[in-house]
Amino acid sequence: MQARYDIAVVGGGLAGTVAALLAAAQGWKVAFIAPPPPRQDGRTTALLSESVDLLTRLGVWDDVLPSSAPLRTMRILDGTSRLFRAPPVQFHSSEIDLDAFGYNIPNQPLFDALHHKAAETSGIVRFEAALSGAKQDQEGIALQMDDGSSINALAGIAADGRNSALREAVGIKVKSWTYPQSALVMNFSHQLGHGDVSTEFHTEEGPFTQVPLPGNRSSLVWAVKPGAVDAILGLSRNQLNIEIERRMRSILGKIEVENDPQAWPLSSLIADHFGIGRTMLVGEAGHAFPPIGAQGLNLGLRDIIQAVDSVKDAGGPEHAAKAVSRYNRKRRLDITSRTAGVDLLNRALLSDFLPMQALRAGGLAALSALPPLRTLAMREGMTPGWRGRNPFRPAHNG
Repeated sequence: MQARYDIAVVGGGLAGTVAALLAAAQGWKVAFIAPPPPRQDGRTTALLSESVDLLTRLGVWDDVLPSSAPLRTMRILDGTSRLFRAPPVQFHSSEIDLDAFGYNIPNQPLFDALHHKAAETSGIVRFEAALSGAKQDQEGIALQMDDGSSINALAGIAADGRNSALREAVGIKVKSWTYPQSALVMNFSHQLGHGDVSTEFHTEEGPFTQVPLPGNRSSLVWAVKPGAVDAILGLSRNQLNIEIERRMRSILGKIEVENDPQAWPLSSLIADHFGIGRTMLVGEAGHAFPPIGAQGLNLGLRDIIQAVDSVKDAGGPEHAAKAVSRYNRKRRLDITSRTAGVDLLNRALLSDFLPMQALRAGGLAALSALPPLRTLAMREGMTPGWRGRNPFRPAHNG
């Protein structure tokens, strides 16, 4: 007899672990197919207030709060040398009655806390083998692992990233494209305090973004042309410190990089459908784009909330087919609009086409000069269709 579960969650990253926890919180029996990750993740994630609220509901936020730093101001500075340059733009959380837009946290402590919570949750059974195949019919989904084991579930959640095995197994196609960019990520300490301000420099190669960490520390996402990666990685630590300080115009004083930089090629994808049959796609299984505007994981966590809500509203996992149809319909606008927005902004940075440069500079100038427009942009950046609810305002101990 094969084990039968209410929900099978495939993928052991941040999105997959949150999906398993939220599904188990509904009282459902969850199969968590989560092979160990190939390497430690040196990146950080800016979690917006809605995502912080979700982690609080799951009982995880207090564990990771000491590792996080609030984001109270987001600043965009034009670091290009082009004919059309934009004025500085600053977004303050107080303008939309928030104590902070959210919190920046290293991925690794968040990953560790989520997996610790999943391990102690009785409704979750973890399988560390990788998914090798899956078939779904009107009754459920049969999943096979590469160690020869197999399970059945009433519904499936594909949270196994850009190269999702479950997405491929159920036959959902994706549109994908690449950019002439790689992202270098690292953490660094600095002489001057960041004041809870994140600064995104727009350069001809893409964004160069500093995001606060606790104390006089920050994380950096630095987009460069792929051909420049080896040269930067070949710099001595002192040379790298000087180069980052120069690019940041010394706004944080002297820089000391803490870890070896990691390089990630930049690409995007979007699925033709976000669910089919009894399977729903969440996170980068359904959409992925460059790290601009703190949208990536936050968008994936909204997927998870909507997926679980759709199953509940349909009457439970046994009615997964109805839930998937509703989920696919409800997620489309949010996902497609944000994917298109990030893609357009990134291409505008890279473009040498003068009208495109003028459009980008003019848009940022309007945000700087028109408070109502800036407020609207902030609210929609936080949550689609801003609902004006009371924001979650955790006290910060860092």
